[in-house]
Amino acid sequence: MNFTFLGTGAGIPAKERNVSAIAVSFPEYKGHTWLFDCGEATQHQILSSPIKLSKINRIFISHLHGDHIYGLPGLLGSRSFQGGTETLNIIGPKGIKAFIDVSLKVSSTHIKYPLHITEIEESSHIVDTEHFSIQIEPLEHGITSFGFRVVEKDQPGELLVDKLTEKGIKPGPIYKAIKTEKEVVLPSGEILKTSNFIGPNKKGRTFALLGDTRYCSTAKSLSENVDLLIHEATFEEKLSNLAHDYYHSTTFQAAQIAKAAKVAALILTHISSRYLKTDHERLLGEAKKLFLNTYLATDGWTYHLNRQPRSY
Repeated sequence: MNFTFLGTGAGIPAKERNVSAIAVSFPEYKGHTWLFDCGEATQHQILSSPIKLSKINRIFISHLHGDHIYGLPGLLGSRSFQGGTETLNIIGPKGIKAFIDVSLKVSSTHIKYPLHITEIEESSHIVDTEHFSIQIEPLEHGITSFGFRVVEKDQPGELLVDKLTEKGIKPGPIYKAIKTEKEVVLPSGEILKTSNFIGPNKKGRTFALLGDTRYCSTAKSLSENVDLLIHEATFEEKLSNLAHDYYHSTTFQAAQIAKAAKVAALILTHISSRYLKTDHERLLGEAKKLFLNTYLATDGWTYHLNRQPRSY
């Protein structure tokens, strides 16, 4: 599971940061990629990344501010031009369908693949896929803004090959049956309970990715015990009053959520254009004072979330 930060800035593009877009790719699941938000010039950022438009099969839009959606019409058109044929699912707040429909109609952009748009109107929403469950909850922002909690479903344990070998069961089609069936009949006629020859399930990975928000309790509940929290950090802590007035968070507030929710790692993003590279160490340091395992995202950076045992 790879997180590629295509845009890590807030509000407007800057020389060092484009506006919001994060791609999450799943090499273990046919290479599918999900996109969270799609700010202006996201497809330009993709050109300098390993992401392929044709592999994007889900787009989640946190809210309808321009720095999170203005790149969407162009990306949808380019995906079609580049031969994307698989269904693309878009999930976002009420209004996202009108934005897409009008943009494509006025520009005479014709999509050659199925496009399914789901607008979230209720206070919470669950999306269930083959491998994941996604919980979507509203946060505190100037307009409706959602946070996402993604839980990977547990994976089947590995075959205990040594135990099978000791029993005289050699590799072959029967191994597949042992992985998928509760019982198998051996050539000798013996009925084998397969659970005795499969290791414990591998716990699925979890992450929370939050749209623009003030410091709020929902951010904490969505983030409880996740392996990775991606949280906006528009301002430094001394501007906490400004953050509150503009419905944003500070670096230290993001760390407070990470600590309270007992997450494994925190990534700060959505950084105001007022901050330059020379400010990065200071901004990161503010969060690390409270939550040590914190990273500050930069455009083009990829974070890898591997399967690792974790005590909850």
